[in-house]
Amino acid sequence: MDNNARPHRALLVDEFLESEDIRRMDWPARSPDLNPIEHVWDALRRTIATRNPRPRTIQEMKTVLLNELGQLPQEMINCLISSIKSRCKACVSVRGDHTPLTHFFVYSAAAVS
Repeated sequence: MDNNARPHRALLVDEFLESEDIRRMDWPARSPDLNPIEHVWDALRRTIATRNPRPRTIQEMKTVLLNELGQLPQEMINCLISSIKSRCKACVSVRGDHTPLTHFFVYSAAAVS
């Protein structure tokens, strides 16, 4: 799964995927809505943005990310997983563009908290 970004399409990546017999899924280029990890990154970004002071070094950022990742509620992850079918349907209906469910994960997670 990738979003057709240039780094994902590098020759090195293509060769590795081919050597491991991994086939790419067809994926709309402008649809982060379908990639669950994008929603997790968004939740982490929002949490870290509220920290005062913010991490100033790579090591501080790594530590903060690992701590915050460990604190994400399991119910939030479950909600993200259970929403995949509805997000796929929404993406098809807008022909691969951004959907009204772009922030579904964040909203649903807030409802769980």
